[in-house]
Amino acid sequence: MLLNPFCALTAAKVLALKSSIVVLLTLLIKARVQIAAGSAIGIAFLLLQTLVFLAIGSGLVIVTGGSALYATKQRRPSAA
Repeated sequence: MLLNPFCALTAAKVLALKSSIVVLLTLLIKARVQIAAGSAIGIAFLLLQTLVFLAIGSGLVIVTGGSALYATKQRRPSAA
């Protein structure tokens, strides 16, 4: 059986292709993890923004109600 002189070259091409596939798969997995982490961070900021909005809205309702109550107590004539 004759030895193929291009056998080493073919093996090198196959190994280069396999290594490039491994590198590309690694980069794809890293990108997917970064997208998932970015989405998790985005969702966390969205929840934080919603909670802050609700807290500020509740605070404004409490301040408005308190000032209205204070104003009505000030307008009543004292029975003393």
